[in-house]
Amino acid sequence: MPGFRIAIAAVMTVFMALTISACSNDEATQRKAFIDFLQTRIVDKKGVSVPQLTADETKSFGSYAAQYKIITDFHSAMNEKISKPMEALAAKGAITSINDAMSRKADIQTAYDGLSALRITMDEEQSTADKAHAALTQPEDLKPVFDKAYDKTVSNLANTYKEIFPATSQTFDILLKVVDFVDQHKDKITISGSMFEVSDPAVQTQLNTLLEQVNAKSQQMQEAQQKMRAAIYGN
Repeated sequence: MPGFRIAIAAVMTVFMALTISACSNDEATQRKAFIDFLQTRIVDKKGVSVPQLTADETKSFGSYAAQYKIITDFHSAMNEKISKPMEALAAKGAITSINDAMSRKADIQTAYDGLSALRITMDEEQSTADKAHAALTQPEDLKPVFDKAYDKTVSNLANTYKEIFPATSQTFDILLKVVDFVDQHKDKITISGSMFEVSDPAVQTQLNTLLEQVNAKSQQMQEAQQKMRAAIYGN
């Protein structure tokens, strides 16, 4: 009987070793597939690419598919909670002329107020992704590739996107100041198309200063938008 027990123990040891080896091989295969995906489909791609996983890819990555979900969840939140609402606010605050601005002060104010809420949402979503990223424990060959993919699709994109908020918000803010100023001095200011006729030189000087600020802030907003497009499309 003792010999039988020893034989059973030996068989069990071999079986466990085979099982562990099989699991290890599966994990290594899954990890390699995930690394190749991150490198070729995200890191090496021009611009920001966040492809949705197919059923086969999800299966081939095993547990690593959950790590990629940190990136895709952030982008889903960006699309639904940031990009779409921001487009709506930009459309609401789009001004074609000074007359348009004078008649749509409420729309400009709504766009201005809405941007503050979107910036808070952006910070919250980035913080959620950053915490999930920091909590990952990854093999040495995977971590640097994942970090590059994360920086490109989350950190760099979010930080570039954030530059739009102050530039856009300041543009709306100075537009509101122009509207208020013109309204306060309507006895001295006449609007003719896109031009102002001002009867008081002092008022003219103040108005010119405000309009220069509008132009400067509009330029900053355009530059921020161009930088974001370059980050997204890689051009």
